[in-house]
Amino acid sequence: MNDAPHTSRPFWKSRSAIALLVFAAVALFLLFSEHRAHFLGVLPYLLLLSCPLMHLFMHHGHGHSHTGTTRKDGASDSGGNHEQHR
Repeated sequence: MNDAPHTSRPFWKSRSAIALLVFAAVALFLLFSEHRAHFLGVLPYLLLLSCPLMHLFMHHGHGHSHTGTTRKDGASDSGGNHEQHR
């Protein structure tokens, strides 16, 4: 019986992974070079779509659902100097 720990290289350092990465890089290059007009035609719509997504994920409601706590000095911890929306 062999009690020595089995040491093998991780997948990303194997020959198969390197070949897969090279194949993927060549495929992405060919896809981009052949379909550049389609890809660049979609960019304005992606920019417009990013606006509502940033609003949803970055603004966090601007205090609409926050319940602020009052500190000892009387200041509120719920969003800095912004007024609470009612």
